[in-house]
Amino acid sequence: MSPGPFPYRLVATDLDGTLLRDDETISRRTRDALAAATAAGAAHIVVTGRGVPWTRHILDDLGYDGIAVCGQGAQVYHAGERRLLTSLTLDRQLAGLALAKIEAEIGPLAVAASRDGLHGDVLIGPGYRVQEGPLPYLPYKDPSELWAAPLTKLYIQHADLDDDALAQTARRIVGSLVDIVVAGPGIVEVLPLGLSKATGLSLAARRLGLRAADTIAFGDMPNDIPMFGWAAHGVAMANAHDELKAVAHEITASNEHDGIALVLEHLLAGG
Repeated sequence: MSPGPFPYRLVATDLDGTLLRDDETISRRTRDALAAATAAGAAHIVVTGRGVPWTRHILDDLGYDGIAVCGQGAQVYHAGERRLLTSLTLDRQLAGLALAKIEAEIGPLAVAASRDGLHGDVLIGPGYRVQEGPLPYLPYKDPSELWAAPLTKLYIQHADLDDDALAQTARRIVGSLVDIVVAGPGIVEVLPLGLSKATGLSLAARRLGLRAADTIAFGDMPNDIPMFGWAAHGVAMANAHDELKAVAHEITASNEHDGIALVLEHLLAGG
């Protein structure tokens, strides 16, 4: 019996911990599975917390010329045309107020920020623990530098609270002003209220004439929960955060073991 048609018209993939292996490469098997899915008529949209400047080199390596959702949904980027289609910034006055309220209750935060735009810098403040890797950033010492240009997001760290505890505490204190998400190990983000990967993905899908019902989504962290809520089918990686696994329709192998490819190959075979 011949394989049936591929059941989804849109494949949405997170990057870190999902499409990317831990060394930030994409396996040949996963590349081939995505190519087969697109050959079968599906669109592939990368949906990442990374801003465009930290995403572009990965898209180039993939030969990706379609639409990507970056900055946790804040930026809809056309890779082929190298231009932003939409961009939402964080209200700096609200963000400053949110930081002040959090610090008033739990003490000093280490803060970093992503500036808006195709070439927006990532600013790293005193005490902020940066993950090792090739992604560029600029250190700052004067707090006024943080607010000198439009921002897409802030990153916060605390000396004593882990990621989940910091996010839960910050939501309790300032959840009516901004959104707080855990986007990766050591990465707690402050976002515009109501912004999520789901809002960015829905905008990108609409441009392609596609809907939530057409979509299978892959992710690994709590910031992927809204995307799973929007998509018809959400697949968590084996390495995913427990909060995401709890809402996933399916759990696949890890990002190190071709979890995306396993699911796509099964669907392409008519499974």
